[in-house]
Amino acid sequence: MTRNRVLFVLQLLFTLLVCVFLIVPVGMSMLAGVTTNYQVGLESGLTLRWVLEVWDGYRDTLFASLGLSVACLIVTLILGIPTAYVLVRTQNRLSRIIEELLVLPIAIPGLATALALIVTFGGVPGFRTSWLFILVGHVLFTLPFMVRSVLAVMHAIDLKTLEEGAASLGANFAQRFVDIVLPNCRAGILAGSLMVVTLSVGEFNMTWLLHTPLTKTLPVGLADAYASLRFEIGSAYTLIFFLLITPLLLAIQAIGKARVVRFVPEELATESK
Repeated sequence: MTRNRVLFVLQLLFTLLVCVFLIVPVGMSMLAGVTTNYQVGLESGLTLRWVLEVWDGYRDTLFASLGLSVACLIVTLILGIPTAYVLVRTQNRLSRIIEELLVLPIAIPGLATALALIVTFGGVPGFRTSWLFILVGHVLFTLPFMVRSVLAVMHAIDLKTLEEGAASLGANFAQRFVDIVLPNCRAGILAGSLMVVTLSVGEFNMTWLLHTPLTKTLPVGLADAYASLRFEIGSAYTLIFFLLITPLLLAIQAIGKARVVRFVPEELATESK
């Protein structure tokens, strides 16, 4: 084999090993959720008993987490895209400081952030026991990922020149933002959206301190299931989670998928005919 062929085979094997390392534990966990007795293994037979028990007892936490993640995505889109745009257009020392400060919620432990929210807003009547309280924490945690993803794309393109060209043709600010900025940042918006949804659905540390018995989310319910019930219950919980979150992620990718449009000069189009 040639050298390039050997390198390709080695890279392929490495990629497959990484995939196996990531996928096998998840597959084993989901398989335990449909096994009659995990300790015995598949010899004990397959069953949907644990899935049905989770669905009956914990489906409210599943839908609550999905709704919370969608709400978090909407808020981060509304806040994150304009923030990234302003930071790109105002390239100065202050904007760079603000850009670095946005990373602080990621560096600070989730429990510390949750404690700060409780100290600050815990006394607001009705707010402490509502879903909005958890939503605020999730937005603080996920907003930097949205801003950073969109910023990376905006820095990669000559946004100023594109806007100036559109302005010279008579486009106002709203038209430039909708028709120029957003389409060119679609890849960053999609990447940020995927991170926001997955991080919001799986966030545990902050949510564990912010939640109440009436505002329990999927990760908190999953921890309770593993701690107080059979291992099969927790595994079935994981299986249902994947069945619910996967269509949501695929839908986000489908919505954000960029359309490739080819512009053919009129002369070439005439010659081809």
